[in-house]
Amino acid sequence: MDEIEVPQYFICPISLQIMKDPVTAITGITYDRDSIEHWLFTNKNTTYCPVTKQPLPLDSDLTPNHTLRRLIQSWCTQNASLGIDRIPTPKPPLTKTHVLKLLKNFDDPSVQLKSLIQLELLAAENERNRKCLLEARVPKAMILFIVDCYRKKGSIFEGLEEALSFLQFVKVPTEEINNLLAENDDIIDSLIWVLSIEVKNSIFVKSHAILVLKRFINKVNTFVLERLKPEFFERIVKILRKDSITQQGLCSALQVLLCACPLGRNRLMMVEVGAVFELVEVELISQEKRITELTFSILFHLCSCANGRAQFLSHEGSIALLSERILKVSMDVDDRAVFILSLISKFSATKIVLQEMLNVGIVNKLFMLLQANHAKYLKDKAMEIIKSHSDVWKNSPCFPQTFCYESLHW
Repeated sequence: MDEIEVPQYFICPISLQIMKDPVTAITGITYDRDSIEHWLFTNKNTTYCPVTKQPLPLDSDLTPNHTLRRLIQSWCTQNASLGIDRIPTPKPPLTKTHVLKLLKNFDDPSVQLKSLIQLELLAAENERNRKCLLEARVPKAMILFIVDCYRKKGSIFEGLEEALSFLQFVKVPTEEINNLLAENDDIIDSLIWVLSIEVKNSIFVKSHAILVLKRFINKVNTFVLERLKPEFFERIVKILRKDSITQQGLCSALQVLLCACPLGRNRLMMVEVGAVFELVEVELISQEKRITELTFSILFHLCSCANGRAQFLSHEGSIALLSERILKVSMDVDDRAVFILSLISKFSATKIVLQEMLNVGIVNKLFMLLQANHAKYLKDKAMEIIKSHSDVWKNSPCFPQTFCYESLHW
């Protein structure tokens, strides 16, 4: 195809490929529909015509250029022997009328699953469809369908996977989240319930559910966070275990826990359901920087209470884990790790704990951190830990004598 001269006006200015569905924007420039719609979708805050740089509203009309499409199709047919693929006539755009018809079928059990599958496929197809589905408020219908499944516990949950998958493509708008929660008390409970059931493709279903839950929790007001129940944390902590959800789902589950951490009652409930122990287990096998940052942030919050610290120290690998991660992942991880150590140093520093900190290299890492390019407040915190227990550590052969006297008077 490199040897064939393609008419320039057949080429999309964005993709630089032959246009399959040419549409003309209000600026007079013609683009391939998929390319310009993707451009508009990914540049929502600063939408402009890629060629003329003139403003191009997100909801501006894109007029099908049927004449150009027929010319392109004719040219492709004429050059088929040279390896040019014929471009099929594009399907007509999805209409709100068709979407509303599919939504109406939600009330008919005989065609409900078929409608859910069709809506999921439409959402996966292109940005134009997603915009139409959003305007028809299909995300709300999907959330209410999930709530209905929750209320009919014990039934066959056909369509649950499709509804949750749909919500990965077409997200519930921010302004609608709090409205939905105000109207329906069962939404959070229904998403948490999904985490406890076993269905076909359970790993993906639960992962999709926790992704939706993360979007809701990130937008809710404090009043909702104050009403979370122990079951909420119990079910999330349970899916942290290996092979329960996808890596993306695990990251979302950690973000949900972190979002709930600022409230003391939530931290206590997390500790009571064994969150600290499970987080250490997750981190021991994690190879992902983002997972480590989230895990250490949550552990810092949970170690602010006595039971949290006790649970942390009860895990045989917890102190060694801190030593292993300091200066190896990111500054954020170093920050959280040092503050966890500070809490332990102040409130839980038994002789056994202090000896273990020395044995696994924590003390040495703190001295190394003093030499690293870190913020002064963090170095001060590290020095505070060292000074607090230097009388216990300084006579040990594991104590780095090289830095000892200079650093302690720093």
